[in-house]
Amino acid sequence: MFDELSSKLQSIISAAQGNSALSEENMTEALREIRRALLDADVSLGVVKSFIVKIKEEAAGQDVLKSVKPSEMLVKIVHDELVKLLGGEVSPLNLSRTPSLIMMLGLQGSGKTTSCAKLALKLKRLNKKPLLVAADIYRPAAILQLETLAKQVEADFFKIEGSNDVLKIVRSALDFARENGNGALIIDTAGRLHIDNDMMAELLLLERSFEIDEKLLVIDSMTGQEAINVAKNFDEQLGITGVILTKLDGDTRGGCALSVVYSTGKHIKFVGMGEKIEPLEDFYPDRMASRILGMGDIVSLVQKAQENFDVAEAKKIEEKMAKNRFSFNDFLQIQRQIKSLGSIEGILGMLPIPGLKKEDREVIGHEGEKYLKKIEVMISSMTPEERENPQILNGGRKARIAKGAGVPLQEFNQFISQFEQMKKMMGGMANMKKGAKGSGSMPNIGSLMRGMK
Repeated sequence: MFDELSSKLQSIISAAQGNSALSEENMTEALREIRRALLDADVSLGVVKSFIVKIKEEAAGQDVLKSVKPSEMLVKIVHDELVKLLGGEVSPLNLSRTPSLIMMLGLQGSGKTTSCAKLALKLKRLNKKPLLVAADIYRPAAILQLETLAKQVEADFFKIEGSNDVLKIVRSALDFARENGNGALIIDTAGRLHIDNDMMAELLLLERSFEIDEKLLVIDSMTGQEAINVAKNFDEQLGITGVILTKLDGDTRGGCALSVVYSTGKHIKFVGMGEKIEPLEDFYPDRMASRILGMGDIVSLVQKAQENFDVAEAKKIEEKMAKNRFSFNDFLQIQRQIKSLGSIEGILGMLPIPGLKKEDREVIGHEGEKYLKKIEVMISSMTPEERENPQILNGGRKARIAKGAGVPLQEFNQFISQFEQMKKMMGGMANMKKGAKGSGSMPNIGSLMRGMK
């Protein structure tokens, strides 16, 4: 996500900070490089020009060259302008009515139907009991896909078999939602390979026949410059209320996001990562700007941890650590919780680690995932009794487990040694924490991972 842009901007800023002082000359050079980096990231020329002009105006207004720390002032200005370019502030969904009506708009291949399911998961967490409505009457495959996804996310689903009357479908779905207690209707509208008059006419008919609370345009972030034309067209005809960017993890440039917000004036409300059915992620302009500039995103990482960590299970593990009863099963449980935060590379991208380049993150992430997988295989090669009672492992058992896991005995013995060291360290930390608070919080993951190296 924004990898190329992020890497280039971080390099430019590092170079600027390397100067003992900013001059007109090296500041002009920095802005020239920023302009080039944005264009390479597929940001439209109009957006780039506006962005550079605003940075110049802000720099002149704050007299950056005469400030105590000019390079830091430049970083702040670039950050602030990026935040504005990304929408400025979070734009929550309008769910004030019950049931609320949400129209999902977009071209074929944008990820619209999948985003419907991901949004349903998001609304389920808000206790809105969503109803997925199949209103793409031209593509039976889309209806079947939505029905399958509805079962997968355990959300209510509505269709009228064989009907080609979208007004009747939505009206009947609305009646069903009122009787069934659904808090929101997510309407999967018809998509096309490109924008055409028939499609727009149908969408306009829906929009004018019902009180629509949200009109969300789903855009494939890998579309590039064409995304601007799509967004402008939908907005001019229907007045979209927000944007959902899909496949953001697959787009290393990311300029589409910057350009769409600027060209429509509408906020990005959510982003989708990959094809795995997980809830859409809220889009925070300030956090995204910080990540682009290599400042990390600790807040989002903490939120993910709060959403995914099982506090009760964590408390049990901490109590077992304090009693020196931490087992391989407990380690696997912690490993699963770490995985719930995303990939190691993704987690590293959210941490403010100075000088850590994209290539370094990829290598560390790849090696880390490979190592954790190897640990999982070794533990899986143990009997249930061995997993729960590490102390019973003797020479014969270790040889059998190493052979079953396909690793050299020396490597397995090294893992056991590291595990015992980590176990003692975490036991001591758990006792210290228990003595101080008895909070029952999640064990220090960073310390645990350092102990396993």
